Amino acid sequence: MQVYSYPLLQRGTLVRRYQRFFAEVDLVTGDRITAHCPNTGPMSGICILGSPVYVSFHDDPKRKLQWTWEMIQVQDTWVGVNTGLPNRVIGKMLAAGFIPELGPIARIAQEVPYGVERSRIDFVVTDPEGQPTYVEVKNTTWSQGDRAMFPDTVTTRGQKHVRELMALQSQGTATALIFFINRSDCTTFAAGSAADPEYGRLLSQAIALGVKVLPCRFAVTPTEIHYLGLATLHDG
Repeated sequence: MQVYSYPLLQRGTLVRRYQRFFAEVDLVTGDRITAHCPNTGPMSGICILGSPVYVSFHDDPKRKLQWTWEMIQVQDTWVGVNTGLPNRVIGKMLAAGFIPELGPIARIAQEVPYGVERSRIDFVVTDPEGQPTYVEVKNTTWSQGDRAMFPDTVTTRGQKHVRELMALQSQGTATALIFFINRSDCTTFAAGSAADPEYGRLLSQAIALGVKVLPCRFAVTPTEIHYLGLATLHDG
């Protein structure tokens, strides 16, 4: 199922990534450009120098960098790098009813303040009877074999979000955690406990409490993103 179309992208080769936000890319035109790197994490297992990449061009004069790094090829698989896309894609899917596990949706709100730890939830979807579900979205690109994992580093912010969801769930409010698996070669999902044991512990607690965990698989191509359905969830 196609859920996103990229603008015209330019192909290149990753030369280096530095200061988290910057990537030097040699375009097939022969030009060397500096692109914005939207993924500020370690990008474990995918930030491989010399790999093919695609970047998008933006002529907004307010931007410091005109190029954005969109994806990288890891072996035979394109992996999405732009962490700004998952929420946009999930928002469109929610509006179109493409995530049936969340039931019928009458209203969608974004970036809603909630919780005792002063968080903002990505989405609050409300069913026709007025019952809300709080939905958090996490992008993941780290894998081992066919297993996607999140996180790939210690994330105190991510831990906070799981605690907030559990607090709502324990009070009777429905909650869901969507993991956006930004590559097509993973068919299973588990917490990245090797990188963040506390997150793994909290996610197991959340699952036991009834937080709905939806590891959503996506295929990334140089022109489109396709939804492939849910990965098999492994708790622990």
